[in-house]
Amino acid sequence: MEVQGKIKLIGETKTFGNNGFRKREVVVTTEEQYPQHIMIEFVQDKTDLLNNFQVGQPVKVGINLRGREWVSPQGETKYFNSIQGWRIENLQADPSAGGENVPPPDNFEPANNLNEEDYDDLPF
Repeated sequence: MEVQGKIKLIGETKTFGNNGFRKREVVVTTEEQYPQHIMIEFVQDKTDLLNNFQVGQPVKVGINLRGREWVSPQGETKYFNSIQGWRIENLQADPSAGGENVPPPDNFEPANNLNEEDYDDLPF
C-alpha cells in the first residue's frame, strides 16, 4: 500500500528498551477534498530513510498495516493498529537532483540523413 501527500512533521529518532529498538514518526497530509494527517512509523534501520526529507516536501510512502493484540493483567483484551513505513520517495521535480546532463533538444541534429548501410550495423 502507499500514502501520498506532503510531509507535515518529521519526528526525532527515539530509542526504547535495552535492545535499542529505534522508531521515528512522520506525518503526511494527503491532498484530497478532505485532507487526512496520516502518522507513519519507521522502525530500526528504516528510521534513516527520513534523513534526506523536509517538511513541505511531496512524497509517496510505501506502508504496511500492522495490528497486535494485548491482554491486560485484568484479562481484558485490546487491539492496536499502526502504519509502518518501509520506503519513502520524493515526488518533487528537482532539476538539480542527480540524473544525467542531457543537452537541450536544439543541440541535436535530425536523423533524416540515414542511408541504406546504416541499417546493416546490427551485430546480430
